[in-house]
Amino acid sequence: MTKIHRIFSTAVLVSLFGCAGSDFVRPAPEAFKLGTTTFNQVVQQMGEPRRIGEVTKNGAAVKSITYSYAATGGEPLDEGVIPARAQVFFFHNDTLVGQEFLSSFKSDNTNFDEKKVPAIVKGTTMRTEVIQLFGRPSTMYVPPLIKEGGVEAMGYAYQTTSGGAFAGFKIFRKNLVILLDGKGQVLDVDYSSSGNK
Repeated sequence: MTKIHRIFSTAVLVSLFGCAGSDFVRPAPEAFKLGTTTFNQVVQQMGEPRRIGEVTKNGAAVKSITYSYAATGGEPLDEGVIPARAQVFFFHNDTLVGQEFLSSFKSDNTNFDEKKVPAIVKGTTMRTEVIQLFGRPSTMYVPPLIKEGGVEAMGYAYQTTSGGAFAGFKIFRKNLVILLDGKGQVLDVDYSSSGNK
């Protein structure tokens, strides 16, 4: 799990103690544009974030802001899971360079079929074909958040948290990141999973 994904997982876990955070709606795809939208524009539309952090990625300082919400009475996609949603925005020099949305609510869940990952072929599969396979991406990144050589990365992430404060929390996460070139062709595919359901 990368440092960025550890921050995201921690933000979701922090939101799980009871009914935590302010509910929000996932922004529309056109609401914020990587490389153009500013920190102030995101906060103006989303409100004050629940958490602010900072990481170093590929030698660059990156600020993160997190919006999260959990409701023990909500309807999760998977039985026994505490339904939660979180949105993280990443900024370099106050410009948006990444965003991640994660939800285990049934209504807007970000679950994806990892069995389809082998259908993505480096150097052949195009961005449009990935979207046909998996639907709307839940993560998007541009430099400095991605590997050298890529123009952008898109991906899919799903996380569940079950259990409780006394018995302990169980966290499961699966993450798919697809690196793309300037023509939208796949350069690299990285799938990982961790934890137990």
